[in-house]
Amino acid sequence: MNFKDYIRVIPDFPQPGIRFKDITTLLKDGQAYRAAIDGLKELVKEKQIDLIAGPEARGFVIGAPLALALGVGFIPIRKSGKLPGETVEAAYDLEYGKDRLAIHSDSIQPGQKILIADDLLATGGTISTTIGLINQLGGEIVGAAFLIELSYLNGRDKLNGIDVASLVTY
Repeated sequence: MNFKDYIRVIPDFPQPGIRFKDITTLLKDGQAYRAAIDGLKELVKEKQIDLIAGPEARGFVIGAPLALALGVGFIPIRKSGKLPGETVEAAYDLEYGKDRLAIHSDSIQPGQKILIADDLLATGGTISTTIGLINQLGGEIVGAAFLIELSYLNGRDKLNGIDVASLVTY
C-alpha cells in the first residue's frame, strides 16, 4: 500500500512555508490505518519492548494501537498540566513554537524497554524531549517508530543513535 496516497499535504499550515502532513485522511480509512499499524508492527516486532510511549496527541493514535498490536502497555506523554498524578516535565522547541511535555513519575520502572511511537519525525524536538523524560525515569529506549519521517529536516540526527523505523519518508 502506498501510504502517501492517504496523507494529505496542506501548504502554509500552521504558518507560511510549512507543508503540513495531515494523517487524518489516513486515519479515517480503516483499511489504510490498520495497514499502517501493521506495517509499523513489522518494522519493530523483533525488538524486546515492555512499553510504548507516545507524545500527545498524534503519538496516541499511532502508539496506542501499535502497543495493542504488540501486546504491550502504552504510556501517554502529555502536554504540561494534563496528567493528574505526580509528573516529570521538560520544555522543548517545536518547528513553529515552544511547549512542555510531562510523563507520570511512576509510568516506567528502571530498566524497562521502551519504544517511542509518533506520527512524525521532523526536527526531532518532541522526540528528544520524550527521550529525556524516559531516561529520567530509568527506561531503556530500544527504538523509535514513526508513520512519517521528514528526512530533509534531519531530526534523526538529534536522537543520539537511537534506532529509527519510519513507514513513509519525505
